[in-house]
Amino acid sequence: MFGLEKKPKEPFQFDLEAEMHKDPTKAKALMKEIDERIGKLKNLLRQGAETDDFDEYGVLLHAYAALQRVLKRVIEKKK
Repeated sequence: MFGLEKKPKEPFQFDLEAEMHKDPTKAKALMKEIDERIGKLKNLLRQGAETDDFDEYGVLLHAYAALQRVLKRVIEKKK
């Protein structure tokens, strides 16, 4: 009551963040895999695809880029 409650001892961690802290080699492997997939998506977009596929590839590219940014922040936070 009024700030006298017990506070959590550890800050909240997402599942992905906890996994990356436990196994740093997994983080590097995941970053490498994401880089490869981003490269493949960029090549597909450069080659030109049907309009439906083009939109889906663009959405996937943005999602992988966002995941890559999150992983970089988690890795930097760990150090």
